[in-house]
Amino acid sequence: MLRHSFRLIHRSAPLQLGIVLLFWLASEGLVRLAGLPLPGGIIGLALLLLLLVTRRLSVISMRRGAEWLLADMLLFFVPAVLAVLDHRELFGLIGLKILFVILCSTIIVMTVTALAVDACYRWSLRHVRAEHDPA
Repeated sequence: MLRHSFRLIHRSAPLQLGIVLLFWLASEGLVRLAGLPLPGGIIGLALLLLLLVTRRLSVISMRRGAEWLLADMLLFFVPAVLAVLDHRELFGLIGLKILFVILCSTIIVMTVTALAVDACYRWSLRHVRAEHDPA
């Protein structure tokens, strides 16, 4: 019975998406009950990441749902675009300043992310070499 449930989760993108939403809802409730100053989505994704890292949840069991979300990500930005169209002042100097801040922060985030990934990759290579080299 349990094995059949796991197979169903592996094959069903809506079910995987439902699991992600359950994590989000549960973490929202946890944040509200505990009065934490963090968004519930952050806590939920951290819990989901923890389960993935500890291998309590497999990546395969969440892959289709994640791909579905990524494929439809553009739809999540439509309300933001419509909000910008309602504020004509964003098309002037204020908009250019905001665009500059967005571009700079994006570049900074991408650079820091690349450096962190590179550092982790180098660390893992050293770690694997140390395990396999007889000293």
